[in-house]
Amino acid sequence: MSAPREALLTYVYAVTPPAPAVRLLLPSLTGVGCRPVGLLHAPGDDPGPVAFVISDVPRPEWDEDALKARFEDLRWLEDAARSHHRVIEALAAHTTVLPLRLATLYEDHAGALEALRAQGQAFATRLARLSGHTEYGVKVYVRPAPPPEAGAPAAAASPGRAYLQARRAQRHAHEDHYRQAGLATERVAAVARRFAADRVGHPVQSGPLAAASPEENVLNDAYLVPDAQAEAFLSAVAGAAQDLAGVRVEVTGPWAPYSFAAPPPAPAAP
Repeated sequence: MSAPREALLTYVYAVTPPAPAVRLLLPSLTGVGCRPVGLLHAPGDDPGPVAFVISDVPRPEWDEDALKARFEDLRWLEDAARSHHRVIEALAAHTTVLPLRLATLYEDHAGALEALRAQGQAFATRLARLSGHTEYGVKVYVRPAPPPEAGAPAAAASPGRAYLQARRAQRHAHEDHYRQAGLATERVAAVARRFAADRVGHPVQSGPLAAASPEENVLNDAYLVPDAQAEAFLSAVAGAAQDLAGVRVEVTGPWAPYSFAAPPPAPAAP
């Protein structure tokens, strides 16, 4: 027996065109909390250029009070984020998609439709900008400088002097790696600009996950790349720093365009 409408909230994953491919795909998807996934658009013969991809979720599990507690539960948060991401990635394989944030909720279908009508033109403009493009991530890492080799000439010096010389050599190697990383970021940016339509810079990775790796992340960018240019982009970026010691370039993707879902900044006033 289905829950009464007032016991449900409307969870929105993304904005897409109300295309036949989307309608055919949605019955095969499972959303947050194992809920079915559907399409919500303006009623009538002309649904307009955009629609919400939604699930109806139990109000007691998703209202403001419940979310305050659940956002402190890392396991629940990880499961919800994975489910949200799976829906968006499945959509991105079939159509242009504008991802929305985790836990984008409306009181009911009527409230969601009101938001869709109010922002429909802005959504359509952003979808048009993303059409035929895919997001790729580019990270640059600095490897730690190797420890001084045993048996180096400094070994004949006094223990104190040998230690200082070894530390100085390691520091110089570390500084050289950072110089190489700076050159790598310049090269990556230069070649990426030749192919990408847009770029977003993200904070470099830090915290417990980053601390687990001996490498240091010094660049964390996302690029919006025309699908026709994707192969050339990947090849150019991967080769941009191959000759630089102490540096690693990592390219990830293709991704749904999470980094480019926000509207572009308005032009500055004259």
